[in-house]
Amino acid sequence: MKIRPMKVNTFRENVIFLRKDSEFCRAQTFSPQTKVEISFDGRTMVGLLNTIEEPILAKGEVGLCEYAFEKLGLPAGTEVKLRHMDPVKSVDLVRKKIHGEILDEDDYLQITKDIVENRYSKVELTAFVVACAQGPMEREEVVHLAKAMVETGHSIKWDFPMVVDKHCIGGIPGNRTTMVVIPIVAQYGLPIPKTSSRSITSPSGTADTMDVLADVNLSLPKMQEIVAKEGGCLGWGGAFTLAPADDIIISVERPLNIDAPGQLVASILSKKKAAGATHVLIDIPVGKTAKVQSALHGATLKKLFEYVAGHLDMLVDVIITDGSEPIGRGIGPILEARDVMSVLENDPNAPQDLREKSIDLAGRIIEFDPKVRGGEGYKIAEEILNGGKALDKMNRIMDAQGRRQQKEPGPLVREIPVPKNGRIESYDNHLLAKFAKLAGAPEDTGAGLYILKRVGEKVKKGEPVFRVYAEQEADLGYAMEYWETHKKMIEVV
Repeated sequence: MKIRPMKVNTFRENVIFLRKDSEFCRAQTFSPQTKVEISFDGRTMVGLLNTIEEPILAKGEVGLCEYAFEKLGLPAGTEVKLRHMDPVKSVDLVRKKIHGEILDEDDYLQITKDIVENRYSKVELTAFVVACAQGPMEREEVVHLAKAMVETGHSIKWDFPMVVDKHCIGGIPGNRTTMVVIPIVAQYGLPIPKTSSRSITSPSGTADTMDVLADVNLSLPKMQEIVAKEGGCLGWGGAFTLAPADDIIISVERPLNIDAPGQLVASILSKKKAAGATHVLIDIPVGKTAKVQSALHGATLKKLFEYVAGHLDMLVDVIITDGSEPIGRGIGPILEARDVMSVLENDPNAPQDLREKSIDLAGRIIEFDPKVRGGEGYKIAEEILNGGKALDKMNRIMDAQGRRQQKEPGPLVREIPVPKNGRIESYDNHLLAKFAKLAGAPEDTGAGLYILKRVGEKVKKGEPVFRVYAEQEADLGYAMEYWETHKKMIEVV
């Protein structure tokens, strides 16, 4: 059959299409949700079959979604062979995990290989995710999963004795400390090649925000070139096949709102190991509406990070931070990028919480250097920022990656009034993030929220508490409707 690309976005899942009345389809007893193997000249790819009734395809054609077509890497019209995929033996191991058994290193490697090769259906993948979450996983199992994730993808090798990195486990809108930390640490002299994710459910991922300022779709040679010259960069992790099983597993975890500790730790550390990091700072924000909601949960995660990192030959510094409210004032790509640049430019109106947290994190990373005594890192980082050297470094990094022309926030603006007199007691991080997404972020880079009042500030009824930006009238309407039914995102006492 001849392959034909189809403009269908399946979010990183290989999906193939056959006409329901196709003779080949009937002869092979294919049915919807069947796993099919496509082969050509020794090259194979597994995809999920969807049948269509409309004559969009010719009977001799097999349609490939955009992701599958790109992954297969063959020209349109290439003749390929199709067959039923062989049964996936590692699914038996998933059943063992469902029944509470502990899996060993080889078990996790088999499962991870099949996941990467797209041999698991969404149902089977979901079963694996849920089984690991309900257990929970033993510490040794987390190590096994992390190692398997690294082994089944590419790894970056650096010619530096020390390579540093940082990661925040997320859940806090506007938390763009990474983009301030990188130029500070790179200017100090520690190599920090940072790969970050784009948004899946948030108003902006770090890569989305950086993409406002500079190109983040870097090739590996380009990334290595920039790091060799400037000491740091910030690229989109999806451009590399680093621990690819992680991305596939996350595609199931996010819709289910599952963030099991074992999978979380394996996910983060496998990416860092594959990226070549030797020393990693882990930021765990704790707050009532953060991803981690108690100090006990934070402490448990901290110990697990330290244990797994030790078995991956990495040194981690895990810190518990305040996750009670957004960091910075902007929520959305352009608004967040403005916050970052205002901090780097030492603008007196820059958000001080973003500035202080960035200095603190950068200082902790600098203290990985054995020449720096504990407690000295903050002062060093502060001097680099205050002296304008971090801004100079950021400008050089942006130029090296490919500087973007700066854009303005969305032209449609609404101010949200405080419902009553009092003091702002808290913000709901989840609801604020949803509000910003409904306004159009991150697809519309100029959409989002700008916070005008911080927790603890006194306010008068009718005073604007934050500003909504949108690029489309419909998105602004959706956002305002959401506000009318979710005013509890602001607590005033």
